[in-house]
Amino acid sequence: MNHRRPAALGVALCIAVVSSLVTGCQSDPVSGLAIPRSPLPPPPSSARTATPATPAPTSTLKRPGDCASLVTGLDVRAQVAQLVVVGVSGDNPGATVSMVRDNQVGGIFIGGNATALLKDRSLDAVQAAAKLPVAVSVDEEGGRVQRIDDLDGEIPSARVMAATKSPAQVRALAADRGRQLRARGVTVDFAPDTDVTDAPDDDVIGDRSFSPDPNRVKTYAAAFAAGLRDGGVQPVLKHFPGHGHGSGDSHKGTVVTPPLAQLRTLDLVPYRNLADYGPVSVMVGHLDVPDLTGGVPASISPAAYQLLRTEFKFTGPVVTDDLGAMKAITAQYSLPDAVLKALQAGADEALWSSGGRVDEVLNRLVQAVQSGELPKTRVQESVTRVLRGKGACG
Repeated sequence: MNHRRPAALGVALCIAVVSSLVTGCQSDPVSGLAIPRSPLPPPPSSARTATPATPAPTSTLKRPGDCASLVTGLDVRAQVAQLVVVGVSGDNPGATVSMVRDNQVGGIFIGGNATALLKDRSLDAVQAAAKLPVAVSVDEEGGRVQRIDDLDGEIPSARVMAATKSPAQVRALAADRGRQLRARGVTVDFAPDTDVTDAPDDDVIGDRSFSPDPNRVKTYAAAFAAGLRDGGVQPVLKHFPGHGHGSGDSHKGTVVTPPLAQLRTLDLVPYRNLADYGPVSVMVGHLDVPDLTGGVPASISPAAYQLLRTEFKFTGPVVTDDLGAMKAITAQYSLPDAVLKALQAGADEALWSSGGRVDEVLNRLVQAVQSGELPKTRVQESVTRVLRGKGACG
């Protein structure tokens, strides 16, 4: 998907998710130090220029290890509601509160340049309206893809970061940004971009990529991801299986990548040894891999999710790219059918930045579970990942 700022190019933005949190420690890919794998910390008190947001009431959180009873204690509609990430307007906090209260969705995505929802503790009311914590996501990559630059200042694009800063400096920059986001109530950032390309800056990926060298991409993406976690925000790697050498822009239509064998030598290299990144989520793009997805976008292809889960051994939450505002999907499928196909294929969270139609989507998903189109075990597996990612259990 193209994340150009809507004020400049009028492009609808996308995406959301929550990242997997597990206990224990692992070696940090940037510093080599052991880092804890633990639930999100509370908003740091040192965030600059932002009004700290109050975390979701602890009474809504289940104790660690209680995932099975929490998931099975939810009815079907409540379960499938946890698997959607709905776009909301940044200038209408009241409408967002009402939508969350009425539908109990698992996540929201704040796109565009409006910032009312990110000020004056507005997201406190959103969390208070939810029975379970809500994942609050944005696109904050730097460069032309920023959401809080009008509030907290700009940060450079990925390409500029890699050209002018060390990995340690990028981690520090991302940590600072993470603290600013978390203090405003954001819990998930759809960043860093792990695509590999040397395309011009203004290409669909372009300067959103750290480098045409896949190993350098991984080094800097790992630094940025670690920094976000340092600041209390969960990172999301995108766009699996690799948008950097695709044929075009999935906002405008079908995007075809090189064959899988070629992807393995370049675009998929940053996804090797995913544990090196620490706890992250992965976003699957609307990318047709000719010898893998069979002519459909990866975001609704079982083969793409199987590749991520088996060859790349990823066990964390997986979110789709935007299902509601990109012609690679909307030209072929209605929103309810696209969401259903994504969950059937293996996604844990289905995102649509366009917002609205929540009842319509949830009704279709409930019907699919009741008819067996969407197996209950498939739903409960994803709900468990999502709730663990939010620190609600496990």
